[in-house]
Amino acid sequence: MDAPLTMTFTDPASIVKALDIQSGSTIADFGCGAGFFSFEFAKRVGSDGKVHALDVLPASLEAVTSGAKTMNLQNVVPKRVNLERENGSGLSPQSVDWVILKDILFQNQKKDIILKEALRILKAGGHMLVMEWNTTDTFVGPDAGIRVSPDELKNLMASLGLTIEKELPVGGYHYAFVIKK
Repeated sequence: MDAPLTMTFTDPASIVKALDIQSGSTIADFGCGAGFFSFEFAKRVGSDGKVHALDVLPASLEAVTSGAKTMNLQNVVPKRVNLERENGSGLSPQSVDWVILKDILFQNQKKDIILKEALRILKAGGHMLVMEWNTTDTFVGPDAGIRVSPDELKNLMASLGLTIEKELPVGGYHYAFVIKK
């Protein structure tokens, strides 16, 4: 009998610590929400780095602005964007070292456009962290029917010519892949 999967929430600090992110790096946090990951990445890249906190919801960006100010993180740049449009981030081609996509694909119809935008702005040799909800129906999170399975995500990556560099343990409610361009 298999041991039960431990159901824990993701800890942004421990996830960022597990990634090879250099001081001075530029990060784009797609669908940043309230900024929990943006803030941890901002601490990691330091004052010479930058985190573009991108979201479509003004309330999310207000929370990011407030949180960054409270934490004295001057390297977080909130920006309202529509990532389901071509060039939706508004960032320059090959301008970022990392793109973070946490819990964004399940809630969007145009997953391929979002991933193509991530590739467009990612530098050669750059990385993406893609984190989504496990497909097991749980008492938290979105309906299991709209979640993106690991196999579906692998197929999306393969269709764009990408391979998964490694799987990252991020807690029982989520799974995550690191992809290198």
